[in-house]
Amino acid sequence: MVSLNEKTPFANNLQSSPIFRLILGRFITIFVLLVSGWFWYSGGLGVSFAEMPRAPIAILISSVSVGIAFLFLFALRAPESVQIRLQFLADAILITWLVSMTGGISSPYVTLYIILIGVTSIYLRPLETLLTAVGCSFLFVLMELVFRFGLLETVGPEPTFSKSIQIVSFNVVAFFAVGLLASRLADRRLSGETLKETAKSLADLRALHERIVESIRSGLIITDRDGTIYTANAAASEMIGQNLEGLAGRSITQLFGDVREQIRLSETITANEQLPRFETDLRTPDGFAVHVGYSVSLLRSEDNEPTGYIFSFQDLSEIRSMEESVRRKDRLAAVGRVGAGLAHEIRNPLGAMRGAIQLLESKTEPGSVQADLMGIILRESDRLNSIITNFLNYAKPKVGDFVEIDVNDAIRDTVVLLKHGPDVKPEHSFDLDIPPEPVFLSADETQLKQVFWNLSRNAINAMPSGGVLQIKVERLPFDKIRIKFADNGSGMPPEQVEKLFEPFSKSTSGGTGLGLSIVYQIVRDHNGSINVRSADGEGTTITIELPVGKKTPVEHSKNELSGVAGETPLADLLVVSPGEK
Repeated sequence: MVSLNEKTPFANNLQSSPIFRLILGRFITIFVLLVSGWFWYSGGLGVSFAEMPRAPIAILISSVSVGIAFLFLFALRAPESVQIRLQFLADAILITWLVSMTGGISSPYVTLYIILIGVTSIYLRPLETLLTAVGCSFLFVLMELVFRFGLLETVGPEPTFSKSIQIVSFNVVAFFAVGLLASRLADRRLSGETLKETAKSLADLRALHERIVESIRSGLIITDRDGTIYTANAAASEMIGQNLEGLAGRSITQLFGDVREQIRLSETITANEQLPRFETDLRTPDGFAVHVGYSVSLLRSEDNEPTGYIFSFQDLSEIRSMEESVRRKDRLAAVGRVGAGLAHEIRNPLGAMRGAIQLLESKTEPGSVQADLMGIILRESDRLNSIITNFLNYAKPKVGDFVEIDVNDAIRDTVVLLKHGPDVKPEHSFDLDIPPEPVFLSADETQLKQVFWNLSRNAINAMPSGGVLQIKVERLPFDKIRIKFADNGSGMPPEQVEKLFEPFSKSTSGGTGLGLSIVYQIVRDHNGSINVRSADGEGTTITIELPVGKKTPVEHSKNELSGVAGETPLADLLVVSPGEK
């Protein structure tokens, strides 16, 4: 059924409305009838308009008036379905009037009934089209009965009764035949419209499902019963590092390994049971290790027949990194509780020992073996005192003096000092990729330079035979900056990356291992995060992200200074899981 948007303005909706097409068709039909009537009565164009019969002219003028009236009715925003039915009713009456004025059942305009029945199939339902044929037959028979019983005078000779029966019967049969065919046409039209609407609904529903699947941040991979991948969502492609074209056709075992047991469990799970969760490591084409947790569910058709499997998985690397941060803080807490007090206890006798050795050295002959041994003791005591000092700075860091500094200047000063250091060789080169304009940051300048110095010096020591140290500064959205230190040195194995920021861990620089622990502490105090990517023999990249906005230094509670973990958000201490390249 035709619908009407009653809120659409008349001027904009007229030409696109079926009402307009119906009225326009009526005007065209009237014009054709006028021209054909002209030829009918004159056999050419010789007859003038004044010589035309008045009855047909009056009927045609009435038809035009009816069309104009329906235009006004449409402007009043009457229901469109009502307007269409009124127009067909008016057309049937006007046709009956025209036929009665042009020879009755012998009129050449009887064909207009058939045209009217055919047109209704375009606008009405099948039953209404058939009822139109019934109505036309009724009006046609009623007109003949009115003339037959002399209620109205006929125009021209009246056929005999038997002849009238034949003509009326033939036309009524024709009306019903056309009505049946038109109703079938209307049925097919409605079926086509229904099919089109259904197809559009299915397309909209499919698009909605696709948008929902693409919006899910969990990875989804769908396979057939043999485990061959045939589709995946955007999150899966992003985590695995391959697009759909690269995943389609591959076996799921190439990503998740042997999953036969997991699939067997998924087939035995009932509707009320929760899917079991599994964990595995995915390898991206670039060699990155992505630790994921996944579940397998059975995909069924509309007939409830198994057609494939759905693998839903999430990247657990960040969660694992957060857990590692918690474990690291727990280990550091234990070290802090024991070491903070122990360092003071060691420092006091160490100072007494150093004073005694200095006194003995003053009474020993220079150049003797005893003097050399005492010199070694003094140097080692100084080194031990330096270790204790660094550890105390780490266990009880001082509150930073936060001011606005230019990160670019801090990096340039660090590189200048480093270039003149004894560790830098001619084979070492520096690649500074920093913006030309200043990058201001609220930070403790001394502590930040210590971070840059420790990371740069470690990178240089990881390249004993020479190499390139790249330092890059870039702005990030949400008022953050990223500082990256990348070298092409010896790199680190996963085991070393896991314990990189723990005190006294194995150091690539050959030091005590406190330098990177202090770096970690300073970055945390600046509300930042530090990220490490390294592979044995393939270099190391350390990335620091710091907020640009003016921040106050992180206050350490007494519990935290003694080794108890504070309330620093774990997400800000994220370290990429070792084993990533």
